[in-house]
Amino acid sequence: MTKLFVGNLPFTATEDAVRALFSKHGTVEKIAMISDRDTGRPRGFGFVEMSGSDASRAMQALNGMEFEGRALKVNEAQERERSGGGGGGGYRGGGGSRRY
Repeated sequence: MTKLFVGNLPFTATEDAVRALFSKHGTVEKIAMISDRDTGRPRGFGFVEMSGSDASRAMQALNGMEFEGRALKVNEAQERERSGGGGGGGYRGGGGSRRY
């Protein structure tokens, strides 16, 4: 399974609209539309999970494509764990406690 980052989504985009867009290129397993934690309003990005070959096709077809007046940014999502590093997380946690 491949997770795709979908950026520059219109704030009016619904999960159903995004599913319909990506379904043209394969089977959509899961969609997560990201909302602001405090206001509940859409943040203009989300994630779509598809099988590897379907995800690759969708990325090729949809990256840069206009959707409701905005050019989508579609690429493979980077996992947070890999970018943060294992040891860095613990140290940052310690640094956070000094701020209180």
